[in-house]
Amino acid sequence: MLSLFSFFTLAQTIAAPVPLPSPPSFPAPQPSRVPPPQEIVPSQEQRLPPLEPLQRQEVFAPQELRPLPGQLDNVPVFNSNSPELVQTEGILLSTFPPDGKAVPAAHLNFPFQGRFDIFSHHIAKAKDASETRTLFQGVLLYNPTYEPVTVDILQGASYLTRPDALFINLPSYVDDPIGRVYAGPGSRAVNDVLRGRRQGNWPAVTVIPPRQSWMLMNLPIPVGTVTPSSNGRSTLLRLRSSGPIYMASLAMFAPLNPDKTERSPSSEEWQNLLLNSGLAGPRDIPPTPISRLKDYATVIYGRVAGVAMGSEWKANLTDSPKSDALSIPKRGRAFSYGLSMLERGTFGTGQVQSAPLVARYDDTAYRAHGNYGIQYSLTLPLHNTTGQPQTVTLALQTPVKEDRIKGGLLFFTPPEERVFFRGPVRVRYTDDKGAPQTRYTHLTMQRGQEGEPLISLSMPKGDRRLVQLDFLYPPDSTPPQVLTVKTVSKP
Repeated sequence: MLSLFSFFTLAQTIAAPVPLPSPPSFPAPQPSRVPPPQEIVPSQEQRLPPLEPLQRQEVFAPQELRPLPGQLDNVPVFNSNSPELVQTEGILLSTFPPDGKAVPAAHLNFPFQGRFDIFSHHIAKAKDASETRTLFQGVLLYNPTYEPVTVDILQGASYLTRPDALFINLPSYVDDPIGRVYAGPGSRAVNDVLRGRRQGNWPAVTVIPPRQSWMLMNLPIPVGTVTPSSNGRSTLLRLRSSGPIYMASLAMFAPLNPDKTERSPSSEEWQNLLLNSGLAGPRDIPPTPISRLKDYATVIYGRVAGVAMGSEWKANLTDSPKSDALSIPKRGRAFSYGLSMLERGTFGTGQVQSAPLVARYDDTAYRAHGNYGIQYSLTLPLHNTTGQPQTVTLALQTPVKEDRIKGGLLFFTPPEERVFFRGPVRVRYTDDKGAPQTRYTHLTMQRGQEGEPLISLSMPKGDRRLVQLDFLYPPDSTPPQVLTVKTVSKP
């Protein structure tokens, strides 16, 4: 176990900083290829009387609920999501040792080595028209050893809400073969990483000298200078290091030049903030104690600021652990697997998929509920054992959250106008002509939405068909969802 470095050692780094690479610059955002729906105004003769108030009906779908096989891997995730709204400078998340720091409780003392991820989502909001200075987010990596440490940036993306990825209205299902469909910075970031992209000028490899630091990010979250408004930044990176490193996510308002214009913070200013500041604010609502969740009618899950354990959930969905196939349902029936299930939302399976936190602040979430940025990689070796030709569909659905066994799922018709899932899904399969297919679909699902099929397969009796489903659980979504396999009533 490496000994902890001292305040004196880090202060030496600040006194004689190693020149740092310039922060990544990012290409201008590409506009979505999906145009917003046009508003059609009827003429006077075409105008219709006002509609009656919308009547929402509950729809109960009897089907088997199954826990998801597999489990999260052991890749740690630096998860910086609290406070979500940042209005005071300070430390968002630090895994540095507390030694020599002005506020020791702000540092969680967790070194990363090997594979790890970074997930970050924060919002800046002007308090009023006189306080519109740009908020910067910095992510600093430090090598505490006496040997150089190599850091590989495997994939990564960081986007603002404005102007990079506005929250636009999209249809429920949009084919997206080249990755130009998104709504919100989280949706766009996971889209890039799902496709294996590394954005902008982030280097593929960097070397951090012994006992020195490197700015991985030094990026603005502007709020505008005319009308006070808010803006958010979502970031997701996959990295690998050859040795231990400590990390910190920091928030600072843009320093001013002598002429009162804004500039980017320097590396020395970031390091000084790390040494001398406490936690950024305002703090989010503390979570309900995890040991007493069943005692409360309303549960506060809290937002995450800590180290979550698990970057990917791999699962082979079969009839049993010893089986190599997944038998399709009988005609007219369906079964579902829970996705991103959480405390008080297991659909009666008792399975909680939220990544555990191995380091956290006392006023933040106990688990990474929602698993933002975590990849689900699911394999379904479908087998038609019914003795007849069947048509089988695969769908992602957003039923009403439930924790009890009810023998099925509850949906609304029409669904509530509350987006609960917004992001890309990749399906790889062999079509009915025997040709391999890869389909990317951007989904926008409301609470209680049954969902349309992602694919439909015509399977002769005895047919076997391998289907692979992959997605990264998108920020700005609300768990849980389910993956449903259904054999339709008429083949």
